[in-house]
Order: sequence, then C-alpha cells, then structure tokens
Amino acid sequence: MLKDYLKWSWLFLRSSNFYRGLLLTVAVLIPLIGFNIAGQLAFGISIAMGVFLNAPSNTPGTFKIKTITTLLSIGLTMLVTLVMNYAKVHFIVLIAALLMVSFFVSLIAAYGFRGSLIAFSGLLAMTLALARDISDFGIWLHVCLIGVGGLWFLVMSWAFQWLSPKKDEDQLLSETLYLTGSYLKIRGKLLTKRTNRGKLLGKILNLQTQLSEKHEVLRELLLSERQKVGRSGFDEKRLLILITLVDILELALANTLNYNKIDDLFGDQHHLLPFRNLNVTMGNHLQVLSEILVRKKKVQNKDELLAAVDQAQIAIREYLQEVPLPEGREGAIILRNLLDYQEQQIEKVRSIRRVMANVEDANKITLKKKDAKQFITTQEYSLNILLQNLSIDSPICRHALRLTIAVGVGFLLGTLLGIRNPYWIVLTLIVLMRPSFGLTKERAKERIIGTLIGAAVAVIIILITDNTLVYQILAVISLTLAFSLIVQSYRSAAAFITLFIIFVYALINPNSFQVVQYRILDTAIGAVLAVIANYTLWPTWEFMNIDGFIQAMIKKNKAYLLAIKQLYHSKNITSLEYKIPRKEAFLAVSNLNAAFQRMTQDPKSKQKEMGLIYDLVTLNNTFLSALASLGSFIQNHKTTAPSPYFDAFIANIQNNLEETEALLDKSKSPVFLEHLDMETAKQELKKSYDALVTERNEQIHAGKTDIGQDMRVLLQEAHLISNQLIWLKSLSEDIKKNTAKYETVFSG
Repeated sequence: MLKDYLKWSWLFLRSSNFYRGLLLTVAVLIPLIGFNIAGQLAFGISIAMGVFLNAPSNTPGTFKIKTITTLLSIGLTMLVTLVMNYAKVHFIVLIAALLMVSFFVSLIAAYGFRGSLIAFSGLLAMTLALARDISDFGIWLHVCLIGVGGLWFLVMSWAFQWLSPKKDEDQLLSETLYLTGSYLKIRGKLLTKRTNRGKLLGKILNLQTQLSEKHEVLRELLLSERQKVGRSGFDEKRLLILITLVDILELALANTLNYNKIDDLFGDQHHLLPFRNLNVTMGNHLQVLSEILVRKKKVQNKDELLAAVDQAQIAIREYLQEVPLPEGREGAIILRNLLDYQEQQIEKVRSIRRVMANVEDANKITLKKKDAKQFITTQEYSLNILLQNLSIDSPICRHALRLTIAVGVGFLLGTLLGIRNPYWIVLTLIVLMRPSFGLTKERAKERIIGTLIGAAVAVIIILITDNTLVYQILAVISLTLAFSLIVQSYRSAAAFITLFIIFVYALINPNSFQVVQYRILDTAIGAVLAVIANYTLWPTWEFMNIDGFIQAMIKKNKAYLLAIKQLYHSKNITSLEYKIPRKEAFLAVSNLNAAFQRMTQDPKSKQKEMGLIYDLVTLNNTFLSALASLGSFIQNHKTTAPSPYFDAFIANIQNNLEETEALLDKSKSPVFLEHLDMETAKQELKKSYDALVTERNEQIHAGKTDIGQDMRVLLQEAHLISNQLIWLKSLSEDIKKNTAKYETVFSG
C-alpha cells in the first residue's frame, strides 16, 4: 500500500499537471513578491489577477494554438474588466452589465474546447471585477496591469515549455498507454465473466470514449508540430507510439466475440483462461510502459508476454485433444482466430517496446505532411458559428441563458441577504454550470464535498497555530496542488482552493472562522442555484439530441464499410483511404457513447425510452466492432479474391444503413443498390466454407493431421468473413428496426 502511494506521488510530481500548477504558482508569486518589496503591492495583485485569468488557456496543444488562445483570452479579460469596472457607477447598470457579459461571453463556447476556455476566462474576469475595488489607482491602469499579467504568464509558459518541450506529449502518451492497458485487461475478463458482463461493457464504453479523446489531442499535438518543424527522432518515436495505440484499439474492437456462443462452446471456460491471461498480461505490460515513459526507466523484459502466448497455444492443442476433429473444428477456429488477434496485439505492444528501447530497426513513419492534415480534426472559427448558436434550439444558447439568469439571481440574492462576498456565489455558478444537467449536478456535489473537506482541514490548522508563516507556506502549496489536480480530481482541487482562500484571508483578517462560514454558505447557495437552473430553465436533456449522434454514427459506419470493401477488392488502396474512415467511425462512436453516458446522469424522468436508446447505442458499437474485425483480418492477411456473394452482402448492409439514415434525416432520399438474392449469397458462402472443411477432413483421413498454413488461413478467412457478413447484415437490420421504433416514439 505504502509502495503504491509513493509510486503514485512520484508519478504525480513528474506529471505535466503538477508542472502546470507549479508554473501558475511561480507566475503569481514573482509579481506579488517583487511589487511588495517595491512598496506597490496593489500593482502586483493586478498582475497576479492577470495570471489567474489567463491560466485556463494553458492546456495541452501546439505552441501556436496555445499562444493564440492565450492572446485572445488576454484581450477578452481586459475588455470584460474594463466594462464591469465602469458599470459599477450604479447598481442597475452593474446588473445590466453582469447579465450582458454573462450571456455574450458564454456564447464563445460555441467554438469548441478552446472557445470554452476563453469564455471561462472572460466569466472569471467578470467575477474578479466584482470582487476588487480599484478606486485607489484607476480603471485603465488596472486593466493594463491585467494585460501585463496575461503576457507575463504567456512568457512564463514559453519558458517552461522551452525547459521541458515534450512534457504534455509524454504525459498524454503515458495516460493513453495506461488506459489502453486497462481496456485490454477488461476485454480479457469479458471472456470468462458470465455474470458481470453488463458492468464490464459499461466500463468498455467509457474507456473507448476516453481513448478517442486522448487520440484526438495527441494527433493535434504530434501531427501539427510535425508539419511545422519537420520530423525529429523524438517526435518520430512519439508518433509511432500513437499510431500503434490507435491500431491496438482497432484490434481490440475487432476481438469482440459472440459471448453467448463462446459460453455454449466452452462450458467450464478453463480453455479460455490462457487467452484471458494473455490479454491481462498485455494490459499490465502497457501500464508498466506508461510508467516507464514518464520515469525514463529501462524497458521491462518481454519473456512474460511470450510465455503467455505459449500457454494460449497449448490451450488450443488441449482443446482438440478433449474435443477431436471434426466436432471440435468450430471451437478450434474460434480459438485460433482469437489467438491470431492476440498475436497481432503482441506485435503492436512489442513495437512500442522497441521504440521506447531505442531499437534501431523499429518501424519508420512514411506519413507525408499533406496526408497528416487529414488526421487532424479542425475547428471552424467563422462568425457564422456564433450566429447559428443565437437560437433557443442551440444547447449553447440555452446554457448561456441559464447561466445569465442564475448569475443575476445569485448576485441579487447575495446582495439582498447582506452576504459579505456575493461574488463567491457568481464564481461558484460559472465554475459549476455546464450545458447538461448531469455534469452540473456531479460538479456541484464534488464542489460541496471538496469545500467542506477544505474548510474542515483549515479550521483544524487555524486552531492548532496562528503562525502567519505557516499560513503563507500552506497557501502556496494549496494553490499549486489545486491547479495540479483540477483535471484529475475536481473534489480534491475544490478542497485545496478552499484551503488557499481561507489561508489568504487569514493573513488579512484575524477572524478566519467567519471566512469559513461565508465560504461554505456561498458555495452551497451557488451549487443549489446551478442545479435548479439546469433543471428548470430551458433544460437540454440528452434524449433530445442523441438522434444527431446516432445519425453521425450510421453515416461513419457506412463510410467505414465501403472502405473495407475497397480494401478487400484491392490491397493497393492507400492507407489513408482505409484509416481515415476508421478514425472517423471511432470518433463517432466515442461521441455517441459520451452522449449516452450524459443521458444516464439525467433525472430518471428525463431518460425517455432509455432501453430503446441503449439498444441503439449497443447495436452501433457492436456493428463497429464487427467492421473492425472484418477490416483487421483483410488488412493483415493474404486473402482470396472477393466473390460476388461478398459484394451482395455489402450492398444489402449498405442499403439497410441508407434506409436507417433516411429515417433520421427526413430530407435525405435513400439510394439503394441492386444485389443478388441474399439467401443464395448466404448458401454460396456456406458452400465455400463446407468445401474447405471437406478438403481438410480428407487430409485428416489421409493421415495429414498437422494443418498447413495456407489451409489454416483459407479456413479462417471463409469462417470469419461469412460469419461477420451474416452478423453485420443482422445487426444492420436490427439498427434499422430499432431506429424506426425510435422515430415512431419521438415523432409521434
């Protein structure tokens, strides 16, 4: 236990999150200490506020994007500070400015993740403008010093990036390696956990979403930098690791099995244990590699991986001894296909090992700059985006209206009740409120618990000592930890923010317990208002928007299906023609899973047709898994020429998806393809497989018990492709049928 805690502490101190928290603390302390020594502490406070306001822009991204985001943030925070301070001339004017700024700044979140960071900085500037009286040295000077603080933070972030340029990339790669390891381990457990699969599948969906998000950020970081500065040895290695991790996710998806059939074939499951252990071993190996990447240790030995493979091979032989051919053929083929996938995964894991161990013959990257651009998801920043969101139908506009009303009510309530710091209520609202009810409720709960923990610890420390030096040291430590933990654990971050605020006030005001009381009261009022506003004011329940995610998923699955067809027909198609549709399908399923997760956080009364939507989400995930399995086999094996019966299945599946898409988009007219009779196509594929089985049986009767590699691949191909096509056809029909039910329910 102690060893694990020490390891976690060491990794945390080496993480980019702690590095970012340390940067903020240093950037705040230098102007405060410097101007305090010079007798101009007020100037130092304004500059420190500029640092605080623009710190949210310092998130993982390219140098150019981070710089532009920070500069835009500086401009917005200066403008908001100016407006709010001039509005203080009269209370009515102040309320009007508060409402206008809240609404229009919130709309900036329409520009995606970076836009939401800039919007948050603007709202934070609005709150701090309410908090500080600057009548002593003038509005314009204060605004200029806010700008200086922002620029000072930007220069400091450049300096820290120069000192450790790849900190974010290594941290993200380490986290992605760890999550991929967890993903493989759960996949392995699915083989044998008959009674716990529902819970494990939920974890799988959550991990897929997290991995897709990590992949997107890493693509932006690694591919954008590669276009601008060319390739270096270190960048090449990181990009190789990312590409391999994406391939591992596809192979893991491809390893999705018909678990009911597995349960029927392998009753007591002891034959499956070596395959489960192999997945767990690979997962553990990746998680150790994630630690090595950060700690720069020597790569571990590969013997455990190879030993696990040997055990899986022995398991196949033991199965055939217990269930001889031909009765054991179906089970043996399933186990052999499973081992094939796992051996490919082993190769991927070993390629990451070789890259990290600086092996000279590790794979090289041949991705061209113009091709790299196609893997990066870009955000449009035109004025049209903002205009499109000026509608009550837009979730962003609804969120902006909710936040505006909640901020106005919170500030008025705090003022009328004579609360000492009503701006703390406003601060709680802008931090907690999110477009969805579930996220707001969860953050409110975490914020209240964190505040109570922080307040309790602060009270204990204040009772123990009144030493101001202790308060100063603890305030600095709390500030660093608060901003280091805000991504990993919002509850912990809230606790340390509370500690920081209380210790700072304890240095100014000897009545520290009064500060604790007000802090808890203001946080509670803000949290309650946030939850009420999200529930009652133009609520955006996920069931109202999930059809868009389903439609996008079907569209991307269809594109991926056609890419697989092209791959089977011509192995000469470029890697991009296959990998880009695959990437887009993975992103679409990640967005669908995330939307469904948000729906589960909505109140039970607002989870309309939960069972039907769950079926649609599960079917689309399963469909993508079957596609990945088919594509992976075709990509990694020498296959025979595709038959017209293969094309008939693809056309039929495509028609089903076309019709499903038209059900969701009334403006779309489905385009149907002609194809052979499906029953004929199914029988012909079965005949091809049966012919190979007959040939193999004749070989066995002739004394040739060891199967040749060519015959093994032919049997695997015939078995896997026919089964996957039949499964995909069935899934596409189920998706169409459930979508029709969905449309009937929600359009009726």
